Amino acid sequence: MITVLPIDTPGLGDRSYLAHDGEVALVVDPQRDHDRILELAEAAGVRITHVFESHIHNDYVTGGYRLARAVGARYLLNADDPVAFEHVGLRDGEIVEIGRRMRVRVLHTPGHTHTHLSFALEADGRPRAVFTGGSLLYGSTGRPDLLGPDHTHPLAHAQWHSARRLAAELPDETEVYPTHGFGSFCSATQSDGTASTIGRERRTNPALTADEARYVDELLAGLDAHPAYYAHMAPLNSAGPAEVDLSPPAEADPAELRRRIEDGEWVVDLRTGTAFAAGHLAGTVNVGLDGQFVTYLGWLLPWGTPVTLLGETAEDVAAAQRELVRIGVDRPAAMATGKPEDWAGDEPVRSFPRAGFADLAAALASPEPPVVLDVRRTRERAEGYVTGSVHIPIHEVLDRIHEIPSRTVWVHCAGGYRAGVVASLLDARGFDVVAIDDAFTSARAAGLPLSLPPTTPPGR
Repeated sequence: MITVLPIDTPGLGDRSYLAHDGEVALVVDPQRDHDRILELAEAAGVRITHVFESHIHNDYVTGGYRLARAVGARYLLNADDPVAFEHVGLRDGEIVEIGRRMRVRVLHTPGHTHTHLSFALEADGRPRAVFTGGSLLYGSTGRPDLLGPDHTHPLAHAQWHSARRLAAELPDETEVYPTHGFGSFCSATQSDGTASTIGRERRTNPALTADEARYVDELLAGLDAHPAYYAHMAPLNSAGPAEVDLSPPAEADPAELRRRIEDGEWVVDLRTGTAFAAGHLAGTVNVGLDGQFVTYLGWLLPWGTPVTLLGETAEDVAAAQRELVRIGVDRPAAMATGKPEDWAGDEPVRSFPRAGFADLAAALASPEPPVVLDVRRTRERAEGYVTGSVHIPIHEVLDRIHEIPSRTVWVHCAGGYRAGVVASLLDARGFDVVAIDDAFTSARAAGLPLSLPPTTPPGR
């Protein structure tokens, strides 16, 4: 019997996999903190003999190379991938025997990258599962634009053909196990799916239900911005990432924290937006562990800037540190735990209000209405926005901060998390801010004037 165990990384929207037959195991697309996989293999009582990489990843630093070295496994990836370390190069159609019961058939499935591979796991002479990486996802496919505009159109067409190949060569009952698609920006669109088969995707996936021209047009029209740190992932993965060091960073006292802030370093408060707004060390940035912490910190942080982490507990700092190594931010400059009063020393803590859309409606009706700053992405705003609001997507705020008027700024997003992050950035730079901690879906009920797309039916 073959068992496939997913290893979720919710902060990045990815999955890795360990598949075993009770004796030996293979791993697909492991994250950098591979201790999770070693623990899973130990609990199952199996030995990892092969580590497969579907592609040179753009959204995280791989743990494949180091995991393979740690356990003495073969490390397998496309023979055409330009990497600088020892590995086993794979070609389309090759068969890799795994122990006595399993074998993997290699399928070249370009689209997310040119050299992307999928792996069909066979047992008892028939396919049982296919690990599709960034090719066929649940209800979607991997995005084709991460290698730059010169590659986007050819890869979009290749992605359609790759999905069709998988559907043509594998039986309907084959379980599909993608790496992306659980919130990752490597996915062309997002899906709520957590499991699927080739047969189900054949009925529901646009790559398998639409013709090539329609699929490509809709795929390209749906693409939006992706995190800036992606630019650094492929070079790190091609060079062979260093081993992870998750030991605690040095503790910083209030004087050191103030010095780091004044030197332009990032001191990041890991608490919730509610806690941060109620009281925080002046000059700090709030990227809470309760949201997509690593995605947004990695997106906003100028690459190479030293980071100091502030958490209520050492466990909070350790959790943040583990997430950061997954995108190549290896060692925090320092840490501090406790409360804002502990970090501020003799300085007063700062605060700013949090409010809802009903409060915004009242503020806009006052003699001195505030600036409304919408920090959602462009495609989100296209579905409707507060009339008269200023639109600067969260990832552009630091570069366009001069465009924000100097009077009181009310910041909103779709649900409150990103608004809290941006409010902290503005507060650190002296703005008078209010963070809207509310779902944008409640804006109409609050009586706010909304500008909606022309196709929206009246009364929506």
